[in-house]
Parts: sequence; C-alpha cells; structure tokens
Amino acid sequence: MTREEKSQIIKDLTGRLTENSIIYLADISGLDASQTSNLRRACFKANVNLAVVKNSLLAKAMEKSDKEFGDLPDTLKGNTSIMISETGNAPAKVIKEFRKKSDKPILKGAYIEEAIYIGDDQLNSLVNIKSKEELIGDIITILQSPAKNVISALQSGGNKLSGILTTLSEK
Repeated sequence: MTREEKSQIIKDLTGRLTENSIIYLADISGLDASQTSNLRRACFKANVNLAVVKNSLLAKAMEKSDKEFGDLPDTLKGNTSIMISETGNAPAKVIKEFRKKSDKPILKGAYIEEAIYIGDDQLNSLVNIKSKEELIGDIITILQSPAKNVISALQSGGNKLSGILTTLSEK
C-alpha cells in the first residue's frame, strides 16, 4: 500500500469517526467466510456499517479526529473491525445475537456519545442502552400522563355536574 493510499484511508476513517457518535470495535478473527458473510448480513439488517480496518491506520485516524477516545486506542491489537451505527445499542444487539451461534465477535470497546466502554464484559450494559427513539417515546409517555389524568378528571366532573343539573331541573 502506497503512502498516498494510506493517507486517503486515514482521511476517510477520520471523517467517519468525526461524523458518527456511535462506534464499536470488535474482533471477528476466526470466523470463516460463511460466518463473516452472515455477520455482515445481520449488520446490514440492523443498519450497522461493518468494516475491517488496519490498527495503525485507525489509531492515526483517532488521533486526527476531534473526539477524545480515551483508552480505546489501546484496544487496537490483533484483528479489528469497526462497527458504526445511528442507534447506540444496535451493534451490541447484533454481536449478542450472533454469539448465540459462535463465540465471536468479541467486543474490544465502544465510543457512544462521548462515553467510552472497554472490554467484552460491557456488552450486556451496551445492549440495555436505549435508542434515541425509545427515550423520546418514554418522555412523551411521561409527559402525556398528567394531561390524561386532568382530562379524565374534567370529563368525570362534567358528567357529575350535568347529572346534578338534570336532577335539579326535574325538581
């Protein structure tokens, strides 16, 4: 690979790291071609972009990026794949689901909205992260609850009031 090609790859990786706020690093070594293809299909269905990257180029891209990756560059040993998604828990769910059939991929680390997770033991906590849409839904439900109670109380009060007026008018 020529110096220009490496420079272009670093530039592309830096752009992807800068544009996205959900980045997972995983080790998929040991998967055969069929398993790798199945993993790629699962990632595609979950809207996760999967790419195998060279550690040294990714480390340089992390340095050039405007984000603070903390200890994440220290995990760049051995085979590394980068998983980029719009949803915080989508890559973790793909990894967990795929591991029902295989012992790989192994989570090396994740960068989610400025939070850094290191190690495969973080997988369960990453699966439980709620997506932006789920959080918005929860907030809307919480905000609607008092309004529904007020409307319900007004409607029941109105029924009582109309009953009282009807009774008084009949007398």
